[in-house]
Amino acid sequence: MKTLTTKSQDIMGPPMDDFVGRALVAGLGLALVAGPLGCFVVWRRMAYFGATLAHAALLGIALGFLFDVSPTLGIIFVCTAVSFALVGFQRQKKLSDDTVLGILAHGALAAGLIVISFMEQLRVDLLGYLFGDILAVTTIDIVWIYGCGAVSLVVLALIWRPLLSMTVNEDMARVEGVPITRVRLVFMLLIAVVIAVAMKIVGILLIVSVLIIPSAAARRLSASPEQMAVFAAMIGCVAVAGGMASSMTWDTPAGPSIVTVAALVFFMVMFLPARTVRRSGR
Repeated sequence: MKTLTTKSQDIMGPPMDDFVGRALVAGLGLALVAGPLGCFVVWRRMAYFGATLAHAALLGIALGFLFDVSPTLGIIFVCTAVSFALVGFQRQKKLSDDTVLGILAHGALAAGLIVISFMEQLRVDLLGYLFGDILAVTTIDIVWIYGCGAVSLVVLALIWRPLLSMTVNEDMARVEGVPITRVRLVFMLLIAVVIAVAMKIVGILLIVSVLIIPSAAARRLSASPEQMAVFAAMIGCVAVAGGMASSMTWDTPAGPSIVTVAALVFFMVMFLPARTVRRSGR
């Protein structure tokens, strides 16, 4: 009987608890790093930049398959190249940032689709990459998420004060000796890394929401930048847990469920009485 049970498990694959456990661990890891980083995305109004990197991620996935390397490495490479290209265009100041971002986003997305179309032997689940497939997260994916997340948080802590100074007043930060271009580029690279590891959880179309929704909700509750970063990470964790629970209960897609819960938390916070918000901020 024991042998029969073991063979049945081998045929059916790992128990459902293993899928759910890995998905929850991966989602919480993403929330912990996306919260603090998303605060600067909100403060610096860089949501469109995040969307550009998300679109460019498809090209990174295609190149990963083309050269037989991890898609995560391909995404990091392409997003890094886009970040350098944006900094280069910003120095020339011949085009506005939103125009450059639009060109880079859709150009990279189109190039990715073309590369995939040439690989006829490859069958890619585009829906999985567009909306994520958190239940398919593997142990290697979790290692990527927590490894890259830990490095990102350490780097963010090192540039926190210069980046905060730039966010408040970039001209004053330049006078104080802050290396504006270097700090901006490092911050862009951090966003690229987070987008790369978040791809499998929420997908290309929903990545930016993981960065901005928890941070936007935390902004109303916070009295300091550091407090906002902590609250954003906490709200992100609540969204992951709530999204996973609703996905298991009502059989809804996990990635969109996580984003929906985050949006519900945001609207709940927005409708809190002003007195309650002030008290929590203190």
